[in-house]
Amino acid sequence: MLIRKPDDILPSEITDEAVWRSRRELMLRAGVTAAAVGLSGWASRSAFAQDAGALPGKSNAALSVMDKQTSLADITSYNNYYEFGLDKGDPAARAGKLQTRPWSVSVEGEVGKPRTFTIEELLKLAPMEDRVYRLRCVEGWSMVIPWVGYSVSELLKQVEPAGNAKYVEFVTAVQRENMPGVRAGVLDWPYVEALRIDEAMNPLAMLVFGLYGKVLPNQNGAPLRLAVPWKYGFKSAKSLVKIRLVEKMPTSSWVKAAPQEYGFYANVNPNVPHPRWSQATERRIGEDGLFTPKRKTLMFNGYGEQVASLYQGMDLKANY
Repeated sequence: MLIRKPDDILPSEITDEAVWRSRRELMLRAGVTAAAVGLSGWASRSAFAQDAGALPGKSNAALSVMDKQTSLADITSYNNYYEFGLDKGDPAARAGKLQTRPWSVSVEGEVGKPRTFTIEELLKLAPMEDRVYRLRCVEGWSMVIPWVGYSVSELLKQVEPAGNAKYVEFVTAVQRENMPGVRAGVLDWPYVEALRIDEAMNPLAMLVFGLYGKVLPNQNGAPLRLAVPWKYGFKSAKSLVKIRLVEKMPTSSWVKAAPQEYGFYANVNPNVPHPRWSQATERRIGEDGLFTPKRKTLMFNGYGEQVASLYQGMDLKANY
């Protein structure tokens, strides 16, 4: 089902590069203001020098959006990755120490063929695809990212999920000597996220190995991460080391830490405010810096045609 909709993009939403770069220079001189409007860390961030190897994929237009893509510099320098710190610039500054080789991912639990895959095996498991996805974070900012990878279902079918497998749990790496954030006790590490199995089997749910045609940078979740574009960004766990298929709903990290603020489903829903701020609008990173006009947040982040049927009959305010 195509989700390319050029007529959804208004001319007013496409900013000339020279204009937004000049505004960004002004923004960089306004760090105090940035913090005041909830963009702490933006003004002090440093661009990441991308020197990763090429990782090409075949374009998948059917699973891509036509929105203007966020720049590589913005994608790799404005990140949530609490294992490396709470500020948006911390991952780019500190994630260089992350050890991504050797790397393996175990797939276990309610499966017929449990197996541990090396990263080299995963890179060859299915054809790589280029997909342009929207990313919406619960804090109110968004990006448009050209990921490289393939659907989670390609991996799950290799291990033959059992009939009683109802959920898929994703467990991330903990490298205490390389991840200063895990010593802060913000969350109970390792970071854990989960999907219902029908969500995980949806073609949009993606295992990501790269972006912009190159190997995934450390601060973006190397060597592989999850991308679930119709859910808030915290569902897309980074640096995966274990995938478990289970019968009972797992307790994910943010649900455990703050259940009143973060629900298991975390579907992008502008009608359900976060307890401390509205989710009805968002700012797209890189468009105009501090001057970026807020845009209306779309239900399911604009992916309703592909995923709304997964939630028929559910109260999406109760199941937030």
